[in-house]
Amino acid sequence: MPEQFTLKTTLGDITISLYDDTPLHRDNFIKLIGEKYYDGIRFHRVIEGFMIQTGDPLSRFEEKRTMHGTGGPSERIPAEIKHPNKKGTLAAARDNNPQKASSGSQFYINHKDNGFLNGEYTVFGVVESGMDVVEKIAVVKTDRNDNPLDPVIITTIVPVATV
Repeated sequence: MPEQFTLKTTLGDITISLYDDTPLHRDNFIKLIGEKYYDGIRFHRVIEGFMIQTGDPLSRFEEKRTMHGTGGPSERIPAEIKHPNKKGTLAAARDNNPQKASSGSQFYINHKDNGFLNGEYTVFGVVESGMDVVEKIAVVKTDRNDNPLDPVIITTIVPVATV
């Protein structure tokens, strides 16, 4: 059974499952959750009809707003490109590198099917419930850099209890 987690945000909860066939991304994400890495981090890039992105520790600080989207661990995660960028899937963000290696912490949730990203980014999970929250986040007002004017924050990410 895939690992499940709930992203508790200031706009509601999003429950996700992580894919077992992207173990490097899954294990890195679980490690960061265990370290409370995502607690207090904002969704720093929100584009309605495209995706909502988070995972930059610099986004905790309003005074670093111009740098949001540039932070995270220095190590990259090797690409594990196996799944399409469908609405409701989680994918690792990355910079422009020839190996298509992923950011060590930044990820996005597809707000629609984004087939043009297929083969370019590692998709490592899927939203199980809370797409209504994704929809709420996707339509918040943003600045010219797609950064929400009123911060949308991940308060914490917790494992889903299995019965």
